[in-house]
Amino acid sequence: MEPELQKSEYADAGTNAKAEVTTSTPSLSSANGEDSPEWQQILEQFYKILSDLPDYVGKFYGEYRQPIVTAGLIIAAFISVKLVIALLGAINEVPLLSPVFELVGLTYSGWFVYRYLLRVSSRQELSSKVGDLKDQVIGNKSSD
Repeated sequence: MEPELQKSEYADAGTNAKAEVTTSTPSLSSANGEDSPEWQQILEQFYKILSDLPDYVGKFYGEYRQPIVTAGLIIAAFISVKLVIALLGAINEVPLLSPVFELVGLTYSGWFVYRYLLRVSSRQELSSKVGDLKDQVIGNKSSD
């Protein structure tokens, strides 16, 4: 890039002294409107980097897939916990919701104790339901 030179003359009225000041401003293009070779090189390097960017990202992701996924899950879990805490705090601020939720929770706990924990037969039923659910989630080893 070649700078454009501008000459300006300044005169002092009291002493009749003249000073000539030359300033230069860098230009991005030459006088005939074409880009300078340096500027073209910079643009070519920039375009090359942008065109190779998907390859760089793909190689990086392929090489570090497990740590990236782990970090993403940790960040997502942290954001989820923060959102749940904020949501519970907002719900707790509503005047009637907090006591209603406490009443619903106490009512359900009482029903659960009455339905599943008071008698031996209902405890066995609950134990079999928990075992069936565990087999569905983990998988039954005896059926392999």
